Amino acid sequence: QVQLVESGGGLVQAGGSLRLSCAASGSSFRIDTMSWYRQAPGKQRELVATITSGGLTNYADSVKGRFTISRDNVKKTVYLQMIPLKADDTAVYYCDMLVSAFGIRKHYWGQGTQVTVSS
Repeated sequence: QVQLVESGGGLVQAGGSLRLSCAASGSSFRIDTMSWYRQAPGKQRELVATITSGGLTNYADSVKGRFTISRDNVKKTVYLQMIPLKADDTAVYYCDMLVSAFGIRKHYWGQGTQVTVSS
């Protein structure tokens, strides 16, 4: 069984920074794509950034140039560095990992971490 644990959210002023982390626990699996999503109140969940197993990255237009996604395959962890933050970045952030184990590919989600940016 794979579990994802997120950390790093909080309250920050506009222009500030936060670094989110999401670590996977368990064994005997391979992690393919790692992603961050976010969901603001009253809005649909949206893709923020993705990083492939080979290190290729993709970002939503709204965060390009401000957010950086990275991964540590040894630690089975994905990071999201966010700077500078804007009020519109306020949302619950979720990590997602596409995991392969015993011939089966499945998405796993973190529990979500709140990011609040005050203007």
